Amino acid sequence: MFENYQAPEELVPTDPRFGCGPSLIPTEYVESLLKTGNHLLGTSHRKAPIKNLVKGIQEGLREYFKIPEDYSIVVGNGGATFLFDAIALGMVKKKIHHFTCGEFSEKWFKSSAMVPWIEASKTAVEFGKGITPEYVEGVDMICATLNETSTGVIIDSLPEMKGDCLLAIDATSGGGQVTCDLSKVDCYFFSPQKVFASEGGFYVAILSPAARKRALEIAGDKSRYVPGIMDWKVAIDNSDKNQTYNTPSVSTLFFLNEQIKTMNKVGYNAVIEDGLKKANLVYNWANEKPYLSCFIEEDKYRSTAVATIDVDDKVDVGALLKNLESKQQVYGIDAYRKLGRNQFRISLFYNISFADIEKLTKLLSHAIESEL
Repeated sequence: MFENYQAPEELVPTDPRFGCGPSLIPTEYVESLLKTGNHLLGTSHRKAPIKNLVKGIQEGLREYFKIPEDYSIVVGNGGATFLFDAIALGMVKKKIHHFTCGEFSEKWFKSSAMVPWIEASKTAVEFGKGITPEYVEGVDMICATLNETSTGVIIDSLPEMKGDCLLAIDATSGGGQVTCDLSKVDCYFFSPQKVFASEGGFYVAILSPAARKRALEIAGDKSRYVPGIMDWKVAIDNSDKNQTYNTPSVSTLFFLNEQIKTMNKVGYNAVIEDGLKKANLVYNWANEKPYLSCFIEEDKYRSTAVATIDVDDKVDVGALLKNLESKQQVYGIDAYRKLGRNQFRISLFYNISFADIEKLTKLLSHAIESEL
């Protein structure tokens, strides 16, 4: 199936990258990095060129999200998976509760459950179903995933918190594009290789004053084990000085800063609207074609950053994608590997143009209909 398929030239996207991570890094960012020559790459992260990059990232994010001045923007190496452990070890007093709906939200829960001196519990739904996080009595942290990358589920609202209970949101594949009121969140974190069009191995954690205070209090408790690399006091102190604790990838910082500047030119609301427009295109396409269906049944839980579309079993999705990849026409839209579904998973991140999403849907339909 699809061995001899030839895509019409007018349906081939201008950029083949539709993967959900790493995301499309604009080639002009790479060209801009090249122009720095020998004045940036290879520079110590304690020196002005790199500190200015970090400062630019922090100030740009503060502008983009309209982050209050008393919130801290902490940056460092390790990515979101690193933070799963760092949060459990260094920001939870006794009890943590997770809301899970896919592979990555489950992975976060499992990280918390491995810490023997805290109690971890969860509310879970089967993969493909949506979930609405709620306040849970008796815990000191509640965790939810803004956009579940594996399944294409977003949360539809945030819980109203009480007392000193903190709310932590993993915003890795939705941060910057899926609506979220940061004033209601204590720890909002993401890796930049999704909407923010950079590379992996890095994190941004936006902390409320309450989260910062909690992290510093636990860091000061010398009877409690926290690995030095995950010491929140060290991370916060360095970030306050526009630095990372250990040596970062300069290219990652550079691409992230370029993307923040790009997104600030249009603003947060325009980026959200762009994602919604692309999501409507893809979901309407899936609803119109008899051989397609939306994996996420309820509209309110359908992601505006990652669209998951089921395909009739008569269609060999693997063979189709192999054909398109071999011709360098479409990359990265296969289903999340552990779901095991005959499915397209399409990134709707800001740098992927509406025109290319539209071409992609027409190309896939043309290919499928040529075989049915």
